[in-house]
Amino acid sequence: MRLRFICLLALLQLGLFATSSVANTLEKTIVASNKMLQYTGRIDFSDANAPFLSWPASSVKARFTGSSLAVILDDQKGENYFNVIIDGNTDYPFVIDCEPGEQTYVVSTSLHNGPHTVEIFKRTEGQEGGTRFKGFVLDADARLLQPPERPTRRIEFYGDSVTSGMGNEAADNASDYLASDKNNYLAYGSFVARNLNAEHHSISQSSIGIMISWIDFIMPEFYNQLSAVGNNDTEWNFSVWTPDVVVINLMQNDSWLIDLEKRLQPMPTEQARIQAYMDFLSLIRNQYPHALIICVLGSMDATRQGSLWPGYISQAVERIKQQDPSEKIETLFFDFTGYEPHPRVHQHKLNADKLTAFIKQKMQW
Repeated sequence: MRLRFICLLALLQLGLFATSSVANTLEKTIVASNKMLQYTGRIDFSDANAPFLSWPASSVKARFTGSSLAVILDDQKGENYFNVIIDGNTDYPFVIDCEPGEQTYVVSTSLHNGPHTVEIFKRTEGQEGGTRFKGFVLDADARLLQPPERPTRRIEFYGDSVTSGMGNEAADNASDYLASDKNNYLAYGSFVARNLNAEHHSISQSSIGIMISWIDFIMPEFYNQLSAVGNNDTEWNFSVWTPDVVVINLMQNDSWLIDLEKRLQPMPTEQARIQAYMDFLSLIRNQYPHALIICVLGSMDATRQGSLWPGYISQAVERIKQQDPSEKIETLFFDFTGYEPHPRVHQHKLNADKLTAFIKQKMQW
């Protein structure tokens, strides 16, 4: 209810509110296979007219003319949320609360005359299921224009619920498990990408770890999938998209499940924890031999004062550098502020600023 009220208020302020039925002016369907559409993310194009979006931060961009816009989505579960950003207005996006199956969502019937930009951005992650994008509906006399220029810089993020943005829009004193409060657009990785004018992929899954997870698969089994919906046999072609920078923010769930819950038996030694991290770094390095890899942790309690987990990561990186001094791999830790739940948007912004400055320095961007 709170999210729906905020969205309605924002739409009224922008003059974007439209009735639930498709207006008569919305007559031209732009199919998803149109070459003027710009896709970002690990997206399954096996059906070109219904590409499958599953990872957070998956997006579709376009430029178009006309006064109206609708989006056609076919959602698996009816649990996903998407931001629809018109003309770069990120403060007041139209938020689609997906219903199951194919639906047409009217975004606006009252845009000003002239060219417009639109971005459809997946806020939620694979555990909410996937969504088939089936195109836009425009005015009868509208047309697509050349898409926005694609950024040349590329960053890929591997992480857990922090990277996904779990609970980041929840109140500080509220629970943070609702899909409506999960907004990857306002997670630190997305902030970093926009700060640096970079295209980014978010390979993240709440509850996941490197050695053990709250779910029944771990990141070394998940990182190479095309689909983010559970542990599956799909395979991503790493040659399709190569990042300049890879950011890894994992081990928060390992720290809870190993040290607090004692769920991994026998209890892994310090050397086993370091080796597990090294093994995952090796998987990433094999795919991206030239990328700068930044090993991040935080800002939840795995980086609290006295925690050993930042040290495990630092030792793993140091050993790799000892083996090959030319290795482009660094560490950076987000400070634990004492706030126990998932970080909220203001914390994501602070973490993003720290990481942005670090990448600027290392990459000379």
